[in-house]
Amino acid sequence: MQSSDARILRGAAIPTGAVGVGAVLIGLLTAGGKGALAAALATVVVLAFFSVSAVAVSWAGKISAQTMMLAALASYMVKILAVMVLVTAMDGVSVWNTKVFGWAVIALALCWIAAEFRVALQRRPYIDEPEGALDRSP
Repeated sequence: MQSSDARILRGAAIPTGAVGVGAVLIGLLTAGGKGALAAALATVVVLAFFSVSAVAVSWAGKISAQTMMLAALASYMVKILAVMVLVTAMDGVSVWNTKVFGWAVIALALCWIAAEFRVALQRRPYIDEPEGALDRSP
């Protein structure tokens, strides 16, 4: 993993984990132990899904830009399918509060995206262009 990719991963995972701790506390206060368990599970799911996706895209970026785009799209499809399977499998589960789980996943996913966007905006853009590519003098 390149250092810039690792910085983006850390810059998104740390705030999301902190928000996850807050979500567990809110889940505990609103729905008791089942709410706290749901928020903790949501935190693990979001951190795992987005981290695996970031690592896969980073690995593919070493190969080529086209492979990186393919990895990003494939990881998105895998996440969508995995969430569908997860939601279907948990349809009748009463061990944790499903509403807290759903809202926590939404909040944590938005937190990850916002944090990743913030880190990406802070780093200097890097464009690899050949020498004289912009020189259009006759």
